[in-house]
Amino acid sequence: MHRLIPALAIAAAVFSTSALAQDKDSEKFITTAIEGNYAEVEMGQLAQKNSQSQDVKTFGQMLVTDHGAANEKAKQAATSGGVKSPPSGPNSKQKSDHDSMAKLQGASFDKMFAEHMVADHKKDITEYEQAAKKKDDIGKYAESTLPTLRKHLEEAEKLQKSHSAQR
Repeated sequence: MHRLIPALAIAAAVFSTSALAQDKDSEKFITTAIEGNYAEVEMGQLAQKNSQSQDVKTFGQMLVTDHGAANEKAKQAATSGGVKSPPSGPNSKQKSDHDSMAKLQGASFDKMFAEHMVADHKKDITEYEQAAKKKDDIGKYAESTLPTLRKHLEEAEKLQKSHSAQR
């Protein structure tokens, strides 16, 4: 009996450490997701301003609408997941990417924007698929957002094909 108590204590410690690590993973994911949503909204606004192409402008509006809505859900999931202070904007790398893109206009903007959107959405889908494996509120948010991200990737790939020949 006395040997059972330390074994149970060790098992409980391992389980709680594992749960804590999972919570940290979820917290890191949702923080990154919120920053990403803010960044996508800003990039969508930039596309509407700097693009010469109606299809890029339309895609930009879709980003603003979809990522704006996704961010409201992400912030709710963060709160219910115990995240104390969700981010209030994009991270420094995303701001830097935005600032670099803001210097471009017309066809050169369209080409770089499409390339950036394809790469960004591929990375996001991988991260969201991983997070969706968890059955907490943050995992549910990730799972519910995946169809939109896949649609964005498909549209971004179309943009990339149609604007890749441009210089």
